[in-house]
Amino acid sequence: MNDFPETSITPQRLALLNRYFEAANYLAVGQVFLQSNPLLQEPLKPEHIKPRLLGHWGTDPGLSLIYVHLNRLICDTGASILYVTGPGHGAPAILANLWLEGTYSEYYPEVARDANGMLALFRRFSTPGGVPSHVSAQTPGSIHEGGELGYSLLHAFGAAFDNPDLIVACVVGDGEAETGPAAGAWKSTSFLNPRRDGAVLPILHLNGYKISGPTVQGRTSDADLLKLYEGHGYEVHLVSGDQPAVVHAELAATLDTCYARIRQIQIQAREHGVTTLPRWPLIILRTPKGWTGPREVGGLPVEGTFRAHQVPLPLARTDSTQLKQLEDWLRSYRPQALFGAGGVPDPDFADLIPAGERRMGVNPCANGGARLVDLELPDFSNYAFDVPAPGSVRAEATRRLGEYLRDVFRLNADEHNFRLFCPDETNSNRLGAVFDVTNRCSMRSVTPADDHLSADGRVMEVLSEHCCEGWLEGYLLTGRHGIFPCYEAFATIVDSMMNQHAKWLKTSREIK
Repeated sequence: MNDFPETSITPQRLALLNRYFEAANYLAVGQVFLQSNPLLQEPLKPEHIKPRLLGHWGTDPGLSLIYVHLNRLICDTGASILYVTGPGHGAPAILANLWLEGTYSEYYPEVARDANGMLALFRRFSTPGGVPSHVSAQTPGSIHEGGELGYSLLHAFGAAFDNPDLIVACVVGDGEAETGPAAGAWKSTSFLNPRRDGAVLPILHLNGYKISGPTVQGRTSDADLLKLYEGHGYEVHLVSGDQPAVVHAELAATLDTCYARIRQIQIQAREHGVTTLPRWPLIILRTPKGWTGPREVGGLPVEGTFRAHQVPLPLARTDSTQLKQLEDWLRSYRPQALFGAGGVPDPDFADLIPAGERRMGVNPCANGGARLVDLELPDFSNYAFDVPAPGSVRAEATRRLGEYLRDVFRLNADEHNFRLFCPDETNSNRLGAVFDVTNRCSMRSVTPADDHLSADGRVMEVLSEHCCEGWLEGYLLTGRHGIFPCYEAFATIVDSMMNQHAKWLKTSREIK
């Protein structure tokens, strides 16, 4: 890695990116620890610390780093970007960035963008009557909680289907990368059509550790990771380091490269048609776990180890040494230089905040209910069987259902808002009538022996219940419609996914 990676961004803008990054980190630490004295206008005392410390610090710096740089990319290009947070317990980082960009205060006026609002942000985090420590349905701009790991990339692809102007930046943590559903999700590019769909930019964040041990891919060499993800069909870009100035420059240049590649793929497909499966960009980002936090606590290393995963100073309220470490840590971000006396973020930060709905906290695609267009449905009574006497007709109800779904596709063809997600069972479930009007989707090669297979098909067949359910959830939560037929014996594979989705829907109904 060069000391000064090439980027068109000026040194002054890179310095501003770092200050914004420091502000987000300060706010993340404050949410975990502080219940008063939010701007450190007096020396830190035990009573300023929350009596019970809940939250996760280790992933926050990486999530904020990515958020800040995506903001810069949006400002420079006008792109519509949705941020999907795989490490869902990194809510402090996401909430910090939402507060900095102003969207959090728009949804929650009681959490104003000033000192009082900063204190409210800190006090409501991970406390009864407040907000969870995960990126929950209460989090503006989010469609993915991450309470159960494995599904972020699937949700991202589901959101991108039939959203041609959207780029979904999906952060996959190296802990999540160990799960089966995440491992299966990488094949999703085989179903993403750049002519009609948006794009997914996976960012595999390797900070090296899970809760109490190293991760598999965190301990895998760059050379082997390149082979793995190039084998999955991606154009892999590596960014790594522990010096903020160098990492900022590398990540900025890499994001510009990836954005240009995405647009190149889409322009080629939309102007000249789809000819081959594109090699989409993927970023592998290596930064230390708990970056910019305490280097060691009690003689044990913390930054860059599993000890940074949750609360690195668990005794800050009762131990004077840890209290002093916490104060030094917070002051290392120079809060007085980041926030005015009234707690308002530095006006210079406005240069890194996108305008209006381009802010990731208010991306319209994250508010599926507002985008929803009702399906036009045929009259179900037209599909009834005439059974004049018991046992007089040989027929199958599911074949009739296939005819009904065929007509749902036909009636909503202009809206492009309905898909069928099925683990290679459409015909065996007797739903084959849908192939009268659409095909199975595949961006891979098509041979004469294939049956109803094309790049523009709307039947998403892949032999993974996890992929089908995850794609469907992302598709639904961004305002579209779909159906997931599955055998009873296999439906239990995704029952926990269904539970997570139902919890999200329940919570969303409780938010004004």
